[in-house]
Amino acid sequence: MNESEQPRVVIIGGGTGLPVLLRGLKHYPVDLTAIVTVADDGGSSGRLRDDLSMPPPGDIRNVLAALSEVEPLIIQMFQHRFDTSNELSGHSLGNLILAAMTSVTGDFAHAIQEMSRVLNVKGKVLPAANQSVVLNAEMEDGSIVTGESKIPAANKRIKKVFLTPDSIHPVTETIQAIREADLIVIGPGSLYTSIIPNLIVPQIGKEVVEAQAPKLYICNIMTQAGETLDFSASDHVRAIHDHLGQSFIDTILVNNKQVPDNIQALYAEELAKPVIYDIETLQTLGLEVLADNIITYQNDVLRHNTDKVSQIIYNRLRA
Repeated sequence: MNESEQPRVVIIGGGTGLPVLLRGLKHYPVDLTAIVTVADDGGSSGRLRDDLSMPPPGDIRNVLAALSEVEPLIIQMFQHRFDTSNELSGHSLGNLILAAMTSVTGDFAHAIQEMSRVLNVKGKVLPAANQSVVLNAEMEDGSIVTGESKIPAANKRIKKVFLTPDSIHPVTETIQAIREADLIVIGPGSLYTSIIPNLIVPQIGKEVVEAQAPKLYICNIMTQAGETLDFSASDHVRAIHDHLGQSFIDTILVNNKQVPDNIQALYAEELAKPVIYDIETLQTLGLEVLADNIITYQNDVLRHNTDKVSQIIYNRLRA
């Protein structure tokens, strides 16, 4: 990287965690590329995927909104969700626009590029795959659950997840971005339904493992019933490494701030509790451990503190 160039950061994830991080990181002088999962099959995204045989647009839409630098009213319109008694009910305008743009251009990745220009998006937003894929889970009892939204609902321990069909092709720009990255950030997001689905797309995981850039994993704050019940931080790392067949994460960022009892009580109703960062085990796995107060609260909902996490990431680039 030349001194005149901005450091290149690739962030891999999906769900609600990725947009939260990107809202803060876009304010730093970095060249951002977000690689976003396309395994969602619920709600508006799932309906459009089934009706139009296109990748689900919901996670992509949220990332575009997070990285956009247009007037807030435009983003509010883009994120608007219809509440009607007809077939529009539940659809967000942004999902419908992405669906229309995909139909016009004949290509989902191209549609995202065009919407990025319209929304003045900082950086690049790339789908993990340019086609509709299905996430499946093999449970520890041997049963197979098909569909991203159905996996947590099964309330069973997950042995591994895999994608169908067998032939899935990553976007060329995705591979290039990984190869040229100065830092690869994985997460935050649901382990088995937002993070790993990106990494098991053929070639993406291989490129991440082989990339020269250091890999930083942002661990979840809370466990998730149906996915990571009773998981420690090292359990999260092991699951990622097991799916790729080898160790490759260099650094893990974990929260060391006590979650207030009243917040824990709310999450306990969902069988969720704070992820324990077992520092000695993490170090045994060869990871550098960054522990900090990286949480914030919004209406009693825990989130990663976007400003704090973004500052930590930027400091790593400058180290």
